[in-house]
Parts: sequence; C-alpha cells; structure tokens
Amino acid sequence: MYKEDTASTDTTSLRRHGSTMSLQSNTVSVASGNSLKKTQRNLKEKAGEIETFKDILFGQIETLQRYFDACADINKTTGKSLDLGDGLKPIDFKGESITFRATTSGVLTTLQHCVDIIAESDDLWKKKLEREIDRRKRTEEQNRKYKEEIEKIKRISYPGPDFEEGPHSTLPEDEFFDAVETGLEKIEEDMQLRAKLKLQSQQSLTVAQAPYQVQLEGNTPSLEEFGTGGLARSHILWPEIDRVCSEQLRYAREGVGEGGNGWQIFADEGEIKMYKREEEVNGLVMDPLKAYHSVNGVTAREMCHYFFMPEFRNEWETTLEDCTILEKISPDTFVFLQTHKRIWPASQRDALFWSHMRKITDGLDEDAVDMWVVCNNSTDYSKQESKNGKCVRIFLTVILACQTRLPPGKTKNDDLSRDELACKITYCSVVNPGGWAPASALRAVYKREYPKFLKRFTGYVIDQCKNKPIMF
Repeated sequence: MYKEDTASTDTTSLRRHGSTMSLQSNTVSVASGNSLKKTQRNLKEKAGEIETFKDILFGQIETLQRYFDACADINKTTGKSLDLGDGLKPIDFKGESITFRATTSGVLTTLQHCVDIIAESDDLWKKKLEREIDRRKRTEEQNRKYKEEIEKIKRISYPGPDFEEGPHSTLPEDEFFDAVETGLEKIEEDMQLRAKLKLQSQQSLTVAQAPYQVQLEGNTPSLEEFGTGGLARSHILWPEIDRVCSEQLRYAREGVGEGGNGWQIFADEGEIKMYKREEEVNGLVMDPLKAYHSVNGVTAREMCHYFFMPEFRNEWETTLEDCTILEKISPDTFVFLQTHKRIWPASQRDALFWSHMRKITDGLDEDAVDMWVVCNNSTDYSKQESKNGKCVRIFLTVILACQTRLPPGKTKNDDLSRDELACKITYCSVVNPGGWAPASALRAVYKREYPKFLKRFTGYVIDQCKNKPIMF
C-alpha cells in the first residue's frame, strides 16, 4: 500500500514538471549570457527551477515520512524493532526533513539576494556605460574639430602654430635653431656675393596714400627739417610719436646696473657690449635688448641718417625682402610696411611701424657735441595687411641713439678730418615675434645675430661715409 502511494506521488510529481525541467535538459547557462541583463534573467530562471525542485523534494519527503510513520506503527503493533539491514539504525526522519526544508529555504533566500545584488550592479554598469558612450561621442566630435583645424592650418600655414613653427611643431628645438641658422647664413652669403659683384638691388617703393619719391643721398633734407616735428605736429600720430620717443630716450640713457633691473651681459666683443633681460609674455619671448658700441670716422647724424632713410635699408638689413612707405608724414617721419624673407622653418614675418628721426639738444654727455636718435614703433594707425596675406606680424619698439665726440678743444665748425670723429651708439629694442617659436632657439638666434647686425650696420655706414663730406 505504501509502495503504491510512493510510486503514485513520484510519478505525478515528475509528470507535472516534465523532463525538460531537469538540470541536464537546460541548455542555457549563466556563463552563456552576453550581457548583464541576460545573466540576471538566467539567474531568475535558475532560481525558479530550484523552487520547483524544492517542491518535488518536499513531496517526496512527505511520502517517505508517511512510509516511516507506517513502519513505526507496525513496530508498535508487533513489538519488534525495525531492521533496516546492513547495520543501519532507525532515524528521526521528521527532524531531518524539517532541517532539510530550512536549509533549502535558506539557499533560495540567498540566491534571491544574489539576484537582487546583480540587478543593482546591472543598473550601475548600465549608467556607467551610458556615460562612457556619451563621453566617447564628445571626444570623437572634439577630435573631428581638431582634425579640421589642423587641415585648415595646413592650408593657410599662417599665423601658426603649425607643423613647422608653433607649440605643435614636429621639429625639436635644436633642429629648429639649426635650420634657422642655416637660413641666415645663406642669406648673408648671398649678400656678400652681391656686394663683391657690386650688384645692388633697389626695391621699388610705393606709397599707399599719396605718391612719394624717396630722397636720394644728394637731396638729403636740411637740418631745419629734422628734429622739430615739422608737418608731423598736426598729424594724428604726433602725440604718440612724441611720447614714445621721449620714453625711449630716457630708457636708452638709463644704465644697465641701475636699480637692480636684471640686465645680463650676453655679448662682449671689444667696443660692443650687449645686455638682455629674459621676459616672456603669453609664452612668447620678448627679451628687451640694450647694446653699446663706439665707432670712429662718422657722426651721430650720419649714423642715424643711414638707419632712417629707406633707400639704404636693403643694403645693411640682410633679411629684408621689401620695404614700402605707406605714408610720408614729414621729412623726418614715415610709416613703413617692412616684409622680411622667410627663413624656414619659421613663418615669414613683416612689421608695420612709424619711424621718426630727431635731433636732441639736452642731456648730452659731457664730451658729446651733438645727439641724434631714430625711434621705430609698431602702430595700428594703418590697417595695411601683409603683402602676400601669409606673414606673421612682428611688434617692435626700437631706438638708435647716437652722440658725436670730437678731440678736446675741437668744434663742429673746425676743419675736421674723419679720423677725428667718434660716435657713441646706444641701441635698445623690444621685439614681439608675433608667433610662437622655441624660446631657447630664439635666444640662441638673438645672441648670434644682434652683434653681427650692429657690426654690419656700423661698418656699412663707415664705408659709405669715408669719401664723403662730413654731415653734422
């Protein structure tokens, strides 16, 4: 009777759930999921299967419990001990079944807790994934914009930075300097060759606002036309010109050791002494320069004349490509657009500035008989663009201050020879290169080129004046 009940219960239970619910029949495993969401679903299904198996086991335990209860009743009726065979002793099956139920319930509770934790993790990782996808989209968009900018810079190569000159330059700083140095040497060699062959190239000078023919040496303006401002006093630029010239003159007269102003000597070659202060503005090198020099055989006016007059500039300024007079304000004041040759890998440069020459009558050194200055300063008065539309604009402030010295007891009215003339020169400049270039490379170029420039210019003036009448 009891065996039949057991078989009936087992058959009913197993028939109800079917063979497809067995562990072996399930072909979808937790590890087969391709996402957290699928894993969570599979875990819930497995928990449901365990719940079904628990019901089956509980049914079977109840059947066994009835069987053992029946056995216990027979034992009481006959008075014989239950013999299970093989030395097995009767057990408290009811207590064991209760313990088993508790254990399986604990397992199910723990599994449900694991499912809840995975669900929370699923939500967390889903949010992280969404944020990562959004971040990736923004990065890709930014990268696209950067590529467009780079392509644009490649097309115009102005005003930097680019792959040759700029913070993203592919050239190391030492290679950048070597390339610039080679370019400068080539320009100097070309100029020396032209000088030897006496082939002088005269740049055409044009006037943007009014026709103007530059004055040649034989038509040098008279002394009265210089130093007073002349027509310039009524010009809109005159207040700025007068102010900057006065400021730069005071600056030139200041000593390099006054007030602990940070001047460092970087060139000491006989009469030439050059000082600098290392300064950077927005990452651009703008080291102020102050140089002292002394030469024989020329006057202060002659030195300033050749520095100021545009028709001579191409003969001593080796890097000059073109010089255009945009406006002649007065005989002693011009507005220039000056374009320099490109020296690879640096971008081509130009400068738009006014230039003013004047005579100074006060504050001369004790042994000086006269003083002349030329002051150049960048201006936005004219909106003239670069000639080729691709130049980086330089911003500059420069003063050349010169004093004539004569032997004791001599005056300008005496019959003098050039051997009796001496000229003390002070040259100051602050140049903003306009575009980024390696600081170390720029400073190395300055250190090399400034002394050469001063020697070349003063040598040129001495050579031009040696067979000409003295000009005070």
